[in-house]
Amino acid sequence: MKKVPSGILPLIVVDRKSGTPLHRQIYEALRTGIVQGNLRPRQRIPSSRTLAIELGVSRFPVLNAYAQLLAEGYLESRVGAGTAVCGSLPEQFMSSRPPSRTTPAGSSARRSSAPKPSIASQATILRPPWLRGWGAFGVGQIAVEEFPTQIWSKLVTRRARNTDARFLHYGDRMGSKHLRETLAEYLRASRSLRCEADQTMIVNGSQQALAIAAHVLLKPGAEVCFEEPGYPFARDAFLMTGCRVVPIPVDNEGLDVAMAARKYSAARVAFVTPSHQFPLGVTMSAARRLRLLSWANETASWIIEDDYDSEFRYDGSPVASMQGLDTNSRVIYVGTFSKVLFPGLRMGYMVLPSSLVDRFAATRWATDLGPPTFFQDVVADFIDEGHFARHLRRMRMTYRERRTVLVESIRKELGTRVEILGSDAGMHLTVTLPARLRDTEIAERAARQNLWLWPLSSAYFGKRARSGFILGFGSVSTAEIPRAVQKLARLLDGKQSQT
Repeated sequence: MKKVPSGILPLIVVDRKSGTPLHRQIYEALRTGIVQGNLRPRQRIPSSRTLAIELGVSRFPVLNAYAQLLAEGYLESRVGAGTAVCGSLPEQFMSSRPPSRTTPAGSSARRSSAPKPSIASQATILRPPWLRGWGAFGVGQIAVEEFPTQIWSKLVTRRARNTDARFLHYGDRMGSKHLRETLAEYLRASRSLRCEADQTMIVNGSQQALAIAAHVLLKPGAEVCFEEPGYPFARDAFLMTGCRVVPIPVDNEGLDVAMAARKYSAARVAFVTPSHQFPLGVTMSAARRLRLLSWANETASWIIEDDYDSEFRYDGSPVASMQGLDTNSRVIYVGTFSKVLFPGLRMGYMVLPSSLVDRFAATRWATDLGPPTFFQDVVADFIDEGHFARHLRRMRMTYRERRTVLVESIRKELGTRVEILGSDAGMHLTVTLPARLRDTEIAERAARQNLWLWPLSSAYFGKRARSGFILGFGSVSTAEIPRAVQKLARLLDGKQSQT
């Protein structure tokens, strides 16, 4: 039988000078904790011996208190499983729960004093239905079944066996030197970056990279030129720092740099996803890239390049990074392992201009003292030993096949009712809908049928939003895709799915 761990010690204070017997004090403390919900149903409580030692009393008062709570139904005891809070407490036991604090009627001043949630915090709290499930067509979801878990497990085990006491201390605030050196070599070769290991910072995903960058580069009220439509979570990272996000339209060449330079000359940062724009899938043209770099140099502004989905390109030649074209060190390059390895790893990276390294490192130090390095070294081993390159090749083939089946299914089932955008790269494509169709309403109905459609309109910050869906194909097999598209077609026809 599995050994049951000792219960967490509840907060109990006994007063030896009180006229109330010790067993009664212990009883009342435990009963109050249960009724108020501090001790939850089926939660283990300490053994009588452990609690007696903790309180500095004999076991008899504790045993008497436990016996009374067992008799009244607050606790339950099973042989070999110890003592726990009863899993189904009678209603009358819970009737003594203290009333919740409510604002008295007419106290409008007190109600208005509570801070109102910002746009960014609302986006975090109000998680929409289309982000709650797994499967077709969840955006950002990967083919987890294709990850080489056996190889990964062997690398983790080997690292664990060879770990010494140094790995138990705080690591470098920039991240594992081994991984930074490996990454710099990889990025120079595969993405044409200008970088060295000492310019590379390991972070907990691209979202943390954006949060740190916003903190270092921007003051409250500063303008950020942002793609319209654009990645909502990146937009939230800037809004949380009090910045003013200004939407700049995206056309078939990428961000409209001329408009940004003309209307927002005081902007301090431009955020772009030039390799595979989210959500339209556009690749920024060379002319736009050079114009944006020129704008950043002329205005002493910064470009944050999120190299989104750059590893997965299916049609045409590979596209080099914008940072590789930057001769004036105005680009902060952001990448992540969430799509190429797995999201639960929570690992990303930034390549910083040398002039910003110390400021970013100081901010990182103030935030969390630096990242954990154990799994960073495992990732470095994974890359060094060739597993990463082989895994990328396999996943390109897998995602290309899924992309092809999805495009064919959309054309077969939906025909000319939708326009397909951005299917030449990445792990998602976008379809546009007639303006009369409300994509958010359809997405909410789809979620009830386990179909996860991210509305295109939610990626817009301004008022002129287009209707459509961002369809991820990373986590849905080629066999499932046609059925999922058929379900989507029935939703667009206003019919309930029969599957």
